[in-house]
Amino acid sequence: MKTLKPALSFISMILFLTACSGDNEQIDTEYPVIDISASNAFPVQCSAITRGQKITFRTKFTDNAELGSYSLDIHHNFDHHTHSTEVSDCASDPVKKPVNPLLYINSVTIPAGQKSYEAVQEISIPQDIDPGDYHFLIRLTDKEGWQTIKGLSIKIL
Repeated sequence: MKTLKPALSFISMILFLTACSGDNEQIDTEYPVIDISASNAFPVQCSAITRGQKITFRTKFTDNAELGSYSLDIHHNFDHHTHSTEVSDCASDPVKKPVNPLLYINSVTIPAGQKSYEAVQEISIPQDIDPGDYHFLIRLTDKEGWQTIKGLSIKIL
């Protein structure tokens, strides 16, 4: 009887653990991908943009399971800080103080169930902003919460 109680406890624990781990769902551990290699992708590293015009942001996003959302962030780089993820550097203007810099932040939810998504977004660049060096950050998050960041250096003329 003394050996029967521990054996029954052990068997009960195994049955409980087996019942709890019954689904064989794969856990997503892969980062989503921002692909700016297409010929129509914009912007790319060192792109020049003219004030007072509209640009069309265009890139392709992919994920092994499901995409979630993306956000765009354009801000000045007049102090030469960095978050570039690109290998090549761009020619920089001298350090300066911002007077009326562009700050653009926008988030977009990607339709549910997408593993691949062509992002296209029109952005107006105001005429009266400070020209100079800017960063164009793309943040892509998949449905599981993994995030990839692409940091591009651009120039606004």
